[in-house]
Amino acid sequence: MPSQRLSVVVTRRLPESVEERMKELFDVTLRVDDSKMDRDSLIAAMQSCDVLVTALSDSIDTDMLDAAGDRLKLISNFGAGVDHIDVSGARQRGILVSNTPDVATEDTADMTMALILAVVRRIPEGLAVMQSDRWTGWAPTAMLGGRLAGRNLGILGMGRIGQAVARRAHAFGMQVHYHNRKQLRSETEQSLGATYWESLDQMVARMDIISVNCPHTPSTFHLMNARRLKLMKPDAVLVNTSRGEVIDENALTRMLRNGEISGAGLDVFENGNQINPRLKDLDNVVLLPHMGSATVEGRIEMGEKVLLNVKTFADGHRPPDQVIPSML
Repeated sequence: MPSQRLSVVVTRRLPESVEERMKELFDVTLRVDDSKMDRDSLIAAMQSCDVLVTALSDSIDTDMLDAAGDRLKLISNFGAGVDHIDVSGARQRGILVSNTPDVATEDTADMTMALILAVVRRIPEGLAVMQSDRWTGWAPTAMLGGRLAGRNLGILGMGRIGQAVARRAHAFGMQVHYHNRKQLRSETEQSLGATYWESLDQMVARMDIISVNCPHTPSTFHLMNARRLKLMKPDAVLVNTSRGEVIDENALTRMLRNGEISGAGLDVFENGNQINPRLKDLDNVVLLPHMGSATVEGRIEMGEKVLLNVKTFADGHRPPDQVIPSML
């Protein structure tokens, strides 16, 4: 498209500096509040703009793309994951899709380690004791957790985030193992101190902690299913900062309640914010509201990538972070 002030609709509130820059560059419609747009509102937005800036909370399916009309030419997603968008369907209709990759790597890895520490060292339980004024003083056997050094960490998915987790875990003295679609190069393995397992089942059965760091695709849906969860050691811990659909949440809940798995730290859930209520009642689970990438620095960097993608498109070029269906 020729360089011009594109009509842009943003579906959620973004950092103020990003919104101000959007107002300078584009004919932009911003949200007054930060509520999730319903389906009809999303369709109306798609019909009214050249570019729709979406977020993880916006599901864009085939029927919505059909209803969008001919004006919409770019869906610029604020975030790396695009499994909530029918990318192939958009491409078939001449609509490009872009995302913001490689921004949340370090932030998500930090949160992974925070969840590991929180579960293994029972930090939320200790916090609850203090906040409820139930602490009666130090005791030799009170609030005993575990030591991270020497524990076997199995990383499921050794992409950028998985490798960032491996570097942190190595610094804690943990033994790093991983399962991935492809084995890393030997020099990368050596730098991370990581051991490759071709068999996910064999790795899961031997680890003290499993960290899920793979994307949600048809092949990874319920990759940690009931059968595979049962392979975990009773004193093992499961942490997920990737996508909730990778784990069978109902099966995990049953096993946690029955003491078949020691604990879990979850930042993502299978059904979005509709969390199994039985999971919330467990003392051996740490639940967070999808905070893995929630840093000021990260959100601003995401916004800057969105700006670059849309501005590049406005100048008549393909967005630098265009998503191609074959990449998914």
